[in-house]
Amino acid sequence: MKVILLQDVKGQGKKGELVNVSDGYARNFLFPKKLAKEADAAAMTDLKNKEAAKKYKEECEKADAKALAEKLEQITVTVSVQGGADGRLYGSVTSKDVAQALQEQHGITVDKRKIELPEAVKSYGGYQLTVKVYAGIQAKLKLTVKEK
Repeated sequence: MKVILLQDVKGQGKKGELVNVSDGYARNFLFPKKLAKEADAAAMTDLKNKEAAKKYKEECEKADAKALAEKLEQITVTVSVQGGADGRLYGSVTSKDVAQALQEQHGITVDKRKIELPEAVKSYGGYQLTVKVYAGIQAKLKLTVKEK
């Protein structure tokens, strides 16, 4: 019997999957516990519509991520920090500092965990950072560290 799982079932599959199980297992276990429903024409149409909506949503998110990546490639973020006489900073510039500067200067919100620093930024100058915008989509961001 073909059923559509309403919840994850160990050994059978994940929520929303179409699986083939024995009649007794479906009638005696899955249906009474509301873990699955029979895969009739209406349920199959509903499943296809949900899959299409999910795919459309992912495509929209991916397009937005590509647009954000292109925008990040164009801009330069400037962070002003205090340092010593030899050109070294007191402490270092972190991804949190870069995320805050990006929000303040350009109004773009990026999670600090998505910003990858190639090495610890402990001196003045220019740097190139990698920002993970979406799965498989990365952008190069220019960072300038200057004296306060």
